[in-house]
Amino acid sequence: MLQDIRGVIVDLDGTMLHTAQDLHITLNRMRADLDLGPLTLDTAISFVGKGAENLVRQSIGVDFSADEVELRFKEAMALFEKHYFDVNGEFASAYPGVHEGLQAMQAKGLRMACVTNKPMVFALPLLQKTGLSIYFEIVYGGDSFAKKKPDPMQLLQVCADFGLNPAQVVAIGDSINDSQAARAAGCKVLNVPYGYNHGQSIQDVDTDGIVSSLLEAAHLISTT
Repeated sequence: MLQDIRGVIVDLDGTMLHTAQDLHITLNRMRADLDLGPLTLDTAISFVGKGAENLVRQSIGVDFSADEVELRFKEAMALFEKHYFDVNGEFASAYPGVHEGLQAMQAKGLRMACVTNKPMVFALPLLQKTGLSIYFEIVYGGDSFAKKKPDPMQLLQVCADFGLNPAQVVAIGDSINDSQAARAAGCKVLNVPYGYNHGQSIQDVDTDGIVSSLLEAAHLISTT
């Protein structure tokens, strides 16, 4: 049980929503425009978690050197954004227990924020389309500040916004980025095992607990 918790910060992709198919389709449309062959779904998933810029760089890095990636990045990023506007949320679905878990957290009176490395222009419509926006007082994306997860900047800002000591806040995510950001901020952290985590095992992550769902996470959080 995590005690004396007043706030929760929840990741988006791989934690609340299975968005891999959206991203996979978008990347392959971008690559087709660049005359590159398609990536497999597993390859696309392995690039998820560090923001759109990293996703695009990794996906064209399959074919090009680091220097060539930088030369082609601006064009690739523009193509990615164009296609993602069309695809965003079309194939995304909430993982089991997400709505129930968020409702249970709300019922406990917890302050709630969503912090994602996805750019805000995509994160906000996705939360609206999937019915998740109603749970969160605050949403910060990968372009909200100068730094994104695994840097603690976003999480520390949420703590300041809520007027809470970081030790009173738990971050919930699917990857090492979430864990590292939480630890650096001084927050507690819970991880789900079903997300992306760059193709690595979540069992290797520094965490206060691995939970099967957000509903289980809600049961582990105590405000007293």
